[in-house]
Amino acid sequence: MSMRALLLLSLFAMAPLQDPPKKPAPADPAKERLEKSPRHHEWVEVKVGERTVHCFLVFPEVKGKVGAVVVIHENKGLNDWARAVADEFAEAGYIAIAPDLLSGLGPNGGKTDSFASADAATEALYKLDAARVTADLNAVADHAAKLDACNGKISVAGFCWGGAQSFAFATNRKGLKAALVFYGSPPKDEALAKIECPVYGFYGENDSRITATVAATSDAMKKAGKNFEPVTYAGAGHGFMRAGEAPDASEANKKARDEAWTRIKKVLAD
Repeated sequence: MSMRALLLLSLFAMAPLQDPPKKPAPADPAKERLEKSPRHHEWVEVKVGERTVHCFLVFPEVKGKVGAVVVIHENKGLNDWARAVADEFAEAGYIAIAPDLLSGLGPNGGKTDSFASADAATEALYKLDAARVTADLNAVADHAAKLDACNGKISVAGFCWGGAQSFAFATNRKGLKAALVFYGSPPKDEALAKIECPVYGFYGENDSRITATVAATSDAMKKAGKNFEPVTYAGAGHGFMRAGEAPDASEANKKARDEAWTRIKKVLAD
């Protein structure tokens, strides 16, 4: 073997091995929606006594006054996904206001984004007093109703923990147009008599922890003379509104999410 060949061979042996090219991380649908949205986004502060609730507010691109939807986040707090859902409600033609119900409870008095992890935010959320949540939501709804672009009609929509809060808010807030409950647990039967608006339920077939409550809730709402319209989506799991938009979403979750948005637009337009 020639000296040149030996030199090339030694240089090749000494060359560091290169890692194979990494596959790009899958896009985050929530971040993409927020970055690309043409709608007006802003943060507003709603006062509740001496406390401040930070809210993400989105305006639709429409002519004339429209109704508003109070969007209640999951048990992870007001993260990018919850904000993206608010943007979707605005895309559908409604003012959307999403309160951060962890406002003031994070480290150094921060909100959701100040917690070290989603688990830490969840832990804090489950310590919230029900009366505080109701007071915050009432203040947020009042703020939305007084906006110049709002026609005064307020609906509420919540997901997971927020779904339970949406159902509970319907027992505490007079004059709501509608309550949309996404896989949230129901209030106690004795509270249902105070509901004045129709309640629309969105449930996953493969979510027995929550969906198993639907039949009894239907009976209790009927007994109380209230309008409760639940839909259970075949093959969908808990949290299908989030899971259904993921790049690796199951067909059942994706289909459920698409059908749910079709239904959302219909019930809010009624």
